[in-house]
Amino acid sequence: MRRLFNNFTHNPKNDILSGLTVALALVPEAVAFAFVAGIDPLVGLYGAFMMGLVTALFGGRPGMISGATGAMAVVMVHLIQKGNEVGASLAVPDADLGVKWLFITLLFVGMIQILAGLLKLGKFVRLIPHPVMMGFVNGLAIVIFLSQLGMFKESIGAEKVWLHGSELWVMIGLVALTMGIMFGLPKLTKKIPAALTAIVIVAAIAILGKDSLFGSTNISTVGSFIRDGGGTGLKGNLPSFQSGIFNIVETLEGHWGLIISTAFLLAAVGLIESLMTLNLVDEITETRGSGNRECVAQGGANILNGLFGGMGGCAMIGQSIINVNSGGRGRLSGTVAAIALLCFILFASPLIEQIPIAALVGVMFMVVIGTFAWSSFRILRKIPVADAAVLILVSAITVWQDLAIAVIAGVIVSTLVFAWKNATMIRARKRMKEDGTKVYEIWGPLFFGSTQTFNSKFDPKNDPDKVEIDFIESRVSDHSGMEALRSIANKYLDLGKQVKFTHLSPECKTLLLKANPKFNDIIETSIDDPRYHVVTDLMDAEV
Repeated sequence: MRRLFNNFTHNPKNDILSGLTVALALVPEAVAFAFVAGIDPLVGLYGAFMMGLVTALFGGRPGMISGATGAMAVVMVHLIQKGNEVGASLAVPDADLGVKWLFITLLFVGMIQILAGLLKLGKFVRLIPHPVMMGFVNGLAIVIFLSQLGMFKESIGAEKVWLHGSELWVMIGLVALTMGIMFGLPKLTKKIPAALTAIVIVAAIAILGKDSLFGSTNISTVGSFIRDGGGTGLKGNLPSFQSGIFNIVETLEGHWGLIISTAFLLAAVGLIESLMTLNLVDEITETRGSGNRECVAQGGANILNGLFGGMGGCAMIGQSIINVNSGGRGRLSGTVAAIALLCFILFASPLIEQIPIAALVGVMFMVVIGTFAWSSFRILRKIPVADAAVLILVSAITVWQDLAIAVIAGVIVSTLVFAWKNATMIRARKRMKEDGTKVYEIWGPLFFGSTQTFNSKFDPKNDPDKVEIDFIESRVSDHSGMEALRSIANKYLDLGKQVKFTHLSPECKTLLLKANPKFNDIIETSIDDPRYHVVTDLMDAEV
């Protein structure tokens, strides 16, 4: 409790100011992702508020921001559309059945994520290779950049067309001014967040100089963005308990497979994106968060979203970077961002709706510049070809598909490359003892990829009657390796020859004896036997 209190009071000024900056940047993002999912913008805003508040208070990474995200919105689309189709076919049509199905699905999403945290699956994010991480941030930067280009379009009827003429130049000018302030202000002072200062200055210029500076030129604002997308505005009430979702369970008959499969996919996408964001923020702040605690907090937040009518979501990488770069390193920053977002909805919607989109686009462009790993261009020719290929592959798949698929693909490719390289590393040095025993000194890992090479090292028919296989410089890593040991031992025993295994780890001995107690006669135990501690039961660091 003391640590939690200290985290709130460590640097309140920076946390509060950075939280306000993030809240302003959250508005168009949450609204845009709600449009992607095909639901009311307020559902996206409520989701951002509840996700942000719960994870800020109880999550595993102070300073990390959560809310409605595009990766999860894309997964929701089919579920919501199917629900709306079923709703339209009912005797009493229900136009909102799709979003009610979403709320029910979020309850399962939350339970799956909490279970992942309780099973301590969050720690496995530490196993993600560095080329995958670098490809992830590069692809992310490109995705954020491309998503902001949509803000340079306007709605004409049902179509989106690029801005042109004075409207385009005003948009570019305000974006450039925002980026200029964010670039130059930190060189003068770091006492106030550059992003918040830039938003306030550009908003003031746009609002006060609307007639005198820009004449009849239309300036896209948060309000016009919401209305162009089909919304009615930012004004709303407090989230309310969705008791109605328990009355429509009968409409799910025959569709539970869709609900459960979507829940698992949403949970996986949310956890991967959140844990990758946690890893990235860890590197920026040079501190360590708790992946397992974050899983539980994300799950609790999604359950709350399902019960109180929010869109659900996960960690938001762009907003998290804005927060930490603005000085928000404690839990207070995320809490302020969530509460400020709710206050915008309840009390300040007329003012927030006047903020020009250009100011928020400029902030996100600076996030892109700060996120992209520019050093990757310099090191591509200096790292192994396989690692460079993984880096490029992950970046491309992130842009082409989504972050979760890209990370999974990158980890799989890296794992296969690692396995292939290690499969060729096993060696067997041979020597003879004075008593005529032939010794095979094994060097390198023995696992599924190297068993064939391992077997080829031996010549049971031509070897002497006594053979010793020494594993002091080797390690038996999996079941395939143990089967290789069993196979080679049986070959010698079937020929009536003696074979001894020396310097096996206790774990390997236990498994071999469990498979066949007769191995006790050929395994020699020594004080020099290696001990491998593969996993640890230590809890993640509390933060």
